[in-house]
Formats: sequence, C-alpha cells, structure tokens
Amino acid sequence: MKIGVTGATGQLGRLVVEELKKRVSADAIVALVRTPSKAADMGVESYEFDYNNPDDLVCALAGIDRLLLISSSEIGQRARQHANVVEAAKKAGVKWIVYTSLLHADTSSLSLAEEHRATEKVLKESGIPYTLLRNGWYTENYTGSIPGAIAAGALIGSAGNGKIASAARADFAEAAAVVLTDQEHQHKVYELAGDNAYTLADLAAEVSRQTGNALPYQDLSEADYAGILKNVGLPEGLAYAIAGWDVAASKNDLFDNGHQLSKLIGHATTPMSDTVAATLA
Repeated sequence: MKIGVTGATGQLGRLVVEELKKRVSADAIVALVRTPSKAADMGVESYEFDYNNPDDLVCALAGIDRLLLISSSEIGQRARQHANVVEAAKKAGVKWIVYTSLLHADTSSLSLAEEHRATEKVLKESGIPYTLLRNGWYTENYTGSIPGAIAAGALIGSAGNGKIASAARADFAEAAAVVLTDQEHQHKVYELAGDNAYTLADLAAEVSRQTGNALPYQDLSEADYAGILKNVGLPEGLAYAIAGWDVAASKNDLFDNGHQLSKLIGHATTPMSDTVAATLA
C-alpha cells in the first residue's frame, strides 16, 4: 500500500506525514510536492507534483493507492487544479481520495466554499471512492495575528460575537492520518471542528490573561477592517477576502458542535489557550 500526500511540505502536509509515520512504514508514504528538494528532510519518498501540470500528475501518482488531496493554497485556481488531480488519479488507478474541504462547505457563506463545493462535485462524479474532511478554521489562522495585535494595542476583526470552533493544525493532521489508514472511513463526510468555541473577544481576553496586559478586541465593519489590512501591505483582494471571512464567522459559519474531530483522533482537540501560549512563546 502506498499513501500519497499532496502539498506535503506545507504547514499541514508536514504534520500529516509525521502522523502517518507513527502508523505505517515510511516506505509506504510518498510526498507529492512542487519542489522535491524541500522534502529531503522528511524521510519519505518524494515526487514532483504541480497541480497545474496535468500530464505530469499521472506519472507521479503511479502506484499510489490512497491519496490525500490537500487543497491548493492558490485561491481562485483551486477548482481547476483539484480537477486536474482527480482526473490524473483516475488515469493512474488511485483507489481512494481523501480531500481536505471546508467546514459545512455545502452551506457555508465563506467565499472559499465555492471552490470546495466544485471539488466535492468532481470527486463525487469521478467514480473513485472518496472521503471528505471538511476542516474548520485552524486556530493558528487567528493566533498568527497576535504579535501584530499586541504591537498595535488591539485585536481587530469583523467577526462580531460569532462563535469560532477552531482547532490546532496538528489536530486536523492527526485526523487525516487516522482516516487514511483505515478503509472504514471511505464514503464518509466529516465536519471537523474544535471542541470549544470562542469569539475574537474571548481570544483577546486570553491573550490579555497570558501576557498580563490588557488587549481589547475592536470589532469593525468589513470595509474598515479590509482598509486597515490594505494599509498594512496586504493586496486589496486578499484584504477584502480576510475581512469577508470574518463576516462569515459572525454568522457562525466557523462553528460546529458535533465533536467529530475529537472523536476521530480519540482525544480532546487542542485548546485555544494552548495555541495562544505557543504563539507567545
């Protein structure tokens, strides 16, 4: 059995490979990456794998039985890129695809959801057995802004009192490894989220508690938040996208209380406070 992991040198991919190595021989794992030299330290076989080169994908997938398709980082190009991978997997004889989708992708108002819905449709029509890991937000998506917030004197956003059921990236990586190593998970859809939801005001309060310095949360309109992000150097499109994701969070699009993630990994998800502590450290 060979398990292929796309995007294996990315932040999630590296964690998945390490989790897989706890469960199967390293010889059974293949890192499918844009730049194989970056995978030299991973201790597994690696092949060049560029979502934009469909002809080369078939060769790279030869001999792969189970494929983890980690969604592309290129927003706006994902649907086409993922379709390339699925078509190549069909030609290469891949027996099972596990895809990292988005929490409640079928109903979410996040702008990211459309490309995930398109990919899910392609998978369902491919004839290849599949599993959907509808990943919620990584806590690191928010804690990454803590140093800047401390420097500015406030955490800002447009999420209102929306509940965010995030989990650490490591939790989602562990879930992917659990699923990939047990065929009982075929044909299932998992809504994966953290056990304990919080608001951005709660996040600011936790940072205040751990640092001993008051850090308020300032809720802004979508336009004002996007404007500030643009002023600090983000491209306009990305600035408005991030602000829009916060607005979706205000509608609880990042909330789920089904606890499917902790059930899959067999333990509680990483508390937000732990990820905050790791960021501050």
